[in-house]
Amino acid sequence: MTGPKVRVLTADDQRVVREGLAMLLGLLPDVEVVGTAANGEEALALAGELRPDVILMDLRMPKVDGVEATRKLRASHPEIKVVVLTTYADDRSVIDALQAGALGYLTKDASADEIREALQRVMSGQASLDPAVQMHLVEAIATNATSDPPATPVAVLPDGLTPREAEVLGLIGAGLSNAEIAAQLFVSEATVKSHVNHMLPKIGARDRAQAVGYAYRNGLVPPGTVRR
Repeated sequence: MTGPKVRVLTADDQRVVREGLAMLLGLLPDVEVVGTAANGEEALALAGELRPDVILMDLRMPKVDGVEATRKLRASHPEIKVVVLTTYADDRSVIDALQAGALGYLTKDASADEIREALQRVMSGQASLDPAVQMHLVEAIATNATSDPPATPVAVLPDGLTPREAEVLGLIGAGLSNAEIAAQLFVSEATVKSHVNHMLPKIGARDRAQAVGYAYRNGLVPPGTVRR
């Protein structure tokens, strides 16, 4: 990553995790840790004061949890990006975090390089989900579809999406960039951008992070396309 350092705030209720994470990130040449927070309430206050580029947010914290803090942050400071960094990889936690506005989701066994890559992706406006988290969600969707199939096939895509828009949305959910989607669908990147611009208002999403959550909730992510 070139240019200014990414200014990061970490939020975790465990002191050893906060300090260890700050030390780890401090070794990255293109990252600056501007502060740490012990809970979601403190993260919100420091976000307004320090204006970081990205907050690495734990989910289970006292006072205000990570999901609620993310939701409030997106409403008050939408320019600040949130990457969840947590122990929990279950589908409910992921969906709640993405729906709240998180752009990334990593588990705490992520390496420094994986965290750095996530920061790079979210700073460029792309979603970044841990491969294990993505696979967990896809498997959960597939299991639900197998154990409780609909009585009749779905004839109409949700929210008036066209088949191509739904296809693009599924690939966004799989973590692909516009350029990668264009290559996979054999269309121009401008065409992909046009589909995205038409699709986001239809599903009520403000950005790609919310689009990812929508894609998973509606079973639009093809298992074979999930980024590993």
